[in-house]
Amino acid sequence: MAEILVYVDHVDGAVRKPTLELLTLARRLGEPVAVALGNGAADTAAALAEHGAVKVLTADAPEFAEYLVVPKVEALQAAYEAVSPAAVLVPSSAENKEIAARLAVRIGSGIITDAVDLEAGDEGPVATQSAFAASFTTKSRVSKGTPVITVKPNSAPVEAAPAAGAVEALSVSFSEKAHGTKVTSRTPRESTGRPELTEAAIVVSGGRGVNGAENFAIIEALADSLGAAVGASRAAVDAGWYPHSNQVGQTGKSVSPQLYIASGISGAIQHRAGMQTSKTIVAINKDAEAPIFDLVDYGVVGDLFDVVPQLTEEVKTRKG
Repeated sequence: MAEILVYVDHVDGAVRKPTLELLTLARRLGEPVAVALGNGAADTAAALAEHGAVKVLTADAPEFAEYLVVPKVEALQAAYEAVSPAAVLVPSSAENKEIAARLAVRIGSGIITDAVDLEAGDEGPVATQSAFAASFTTKSRVSKGTPVITVKPNSAPVEAAPAAGAVEALSVSFSEKAHGTKVTSRTPRESTGRPELTEAAIVVSGGRGVNGAENFAIIEALADSLGAAVGASRAAVDAGWYPHSNQVGQTGKSVSPQLYIASGISGAIQHRAGMQTSKTIVAINKDAEAPIFDLVDYGVVGDLFDVVPQLTEEVKTRKG
């Protein structure tokens, strides 16, 4: 069976959920071979084996932490040359899409970004994408070289499928280009205790209708009752009510949770582009003509200051 290279997104050995989702997709196409780089790479093996990796290639070097992107590209290229896979799968993120694009150029292959599903095809993997601000769904395949595909978080279930997970050291030789851009400092991001926005199974977002930074507390309260991440529309972010890191939309982050709750968001195309692939969408807006209602599964016409606190209390009551 063909081998499928899976780039591992992890933090000091803790494998992030999108990688486990990729292993589910990779098993549809062949046998997953995981590539883990950097500090704690070897510690990823148990989780990767539990979710289907037949082999785990690991490498650690100062370059992965001290320089931007290129060392990881060269390591992934070394893995590609060692394995000769049928496809390379990478979790979608800003950095990972750059890694994937650089790899595709180096190996002379086509690339597909932000896929939301994968299936085996007669002429190679077929990727499903949402295009034109999620107004259309397309199916694509790479016609040249080995497909390099980045996949959005929450595109597949995490399914245990124990495999050998044999750990092998990956030999990497870094070129002069790998030392071109040095990281000079890092500032840890403050933890909110909530899930990462792009990976969360549930997202609760607030928009212009929240009408002030102080009112985002009711959005946060609903999110916390559901164990959800908090998002914001561009209007709310531009007004300074919530950090840009939480913006959902074309110029913010793209999310695809199981449940998306939009409160006080009109549903302009800019916002829809970032959340329209959500599995279930709920909107709360006092304007019955708001465009957001055109794409929801459930809509509540009402004042969010009345509806959201009641919803929060109901959730808390049902959770006991």
